[in-house]
Amino acid sequence: MGALSHIRVLDLSRVLAGPWATQNLADLGADVIKVERPGVGDDTRSWGPPYQRDADGNDTAEAAYYLAANRNKRSLTLDISRPEGQAIVRALAAQSDVVVENYKVGQLAKYGLDYASLKAVKPDLVYCSVTGFGQNGPHASRAGYDFIIQGIGGFMSITGERDGLPGGGPQKAGVAIADLMTGMYASLAIMAALTHRDRTGVGQYIDMALLDTQVAMLANMNTNYLASEKAPVRWGNAHPNIVPYQTFQTGDDGWIIVAVGNDGQFRKFVEAGGEAALADDARFATNPSRVRHREVLVPILAEMVRKFGKDVWIDKLEAAGVPCGPINTLPEVFAHPQVVAREMAVELPHPSGGVARLVASPMKMSETPPVARTAPPTLGQHSDDILRERLGFDDAEIAALRESGIV
Repeated sequence: MGALSHIRVLDLSRVLAGPWATQNLADLGADVIKVERPGVGDDTRSWGPPYQRDADGNDTAEAAYYLAANRNKRSLTLDISRPEGQAIVRALAAQSDVVVENYKVGQLAKYGLDYASLKAVKPDLVYCSVTGFGQNGPHASRAGYDFIIQGIGGFMSITGERDGLPGGGPQKAGVAIADLMTGMYASLAIMAALTHRDRTGVGQYIDMALLDTQVAMLANMNTNYLASEKAPVRWGNAHPNIVPYQTFQTGDDGWIIVAVGNDGQFRKFVEAGGEAALADDARFATNPSRVRHREVLVPILAEMVRKFGKDVWIDKLEAAGVPCGPINTLPEVFAHPQVVAREMAVELPHPSGGVARLVASPMKMSETPPVARTAPPTLGQHSDDILRERLGFDDAEIAALRESGIV
């Protein structure tokens, strides 16, 4: 039994931020019903290749992107633009603890599916809206895309190689961090709201915005600016105050991270590379001196690191007590002994007959651990079951809904 096995979630969201939040709840045991457009479904189902493969190795209709955020859910197809579909959503909401949606501001009100409308049928409902810019403010009506939010919210101003160097300029993250972090904050807010409801009997509305999240997650960079009124700049993989604290390419064209935190570690680093004299050079003996002379020192270190391959360097530096790590490809990540030991990869049977290879939840809990129970559902896979189980529809009523295109 998961920690949230008593919770019912009605998921009207699609793409990434909302589904990421509801997947967290599903991993913790919540019964999550994912409502999707008939015949189309979540946009990310078609965001491929690659796609989930069936038992014969053929592509299915589920893109790997969709698989990343929808395990442990049940799929119900429903046309919510029509009164019959809206009535079903209201009936399901009346039995739910949480509703999550990521429609444009005001769009669900015209369907009678906004917070005020659903609160009327379920007074203690926790209702979470996820948008790009929030429910108020001059940009509230604008569509929010992760890439754009990374720019507006300042992340790209501090990410990327230094200006003036090859490849210099702003850079987005390799994953949709504004979406993912908004999903994480939304999960936390929902669980806090449920705790409040359980204590007081009062539900509430949660207004989550990608831009708010992107601004908040800059953490110490925000406070650096607010304290100094000086805008931080991009440093690529280097550090503004510590040298060497960056990446280096190795002799086998791999990459390592070297994070020297003090002068003793610097000496051990250069000794491991056969360049012990560098630690006695007045220009490099102390960190302040190394920072002042980084343009001289770093090319020397880069040449030194090219003497050995990635694995050799990791062994040398680990033995010497110098903080380091490899920059792994994803094949290397999933073969890493620590990742294997932590069971971060899971395989689940897919309705197509194939096997869905997924990533496990990182939450480790002694009493109610998250469990990967089911693969992300195919479009409408559970429609009949949900309508029968939750709303008591019989075969004839379900057939009529299908005939009319409601389901």
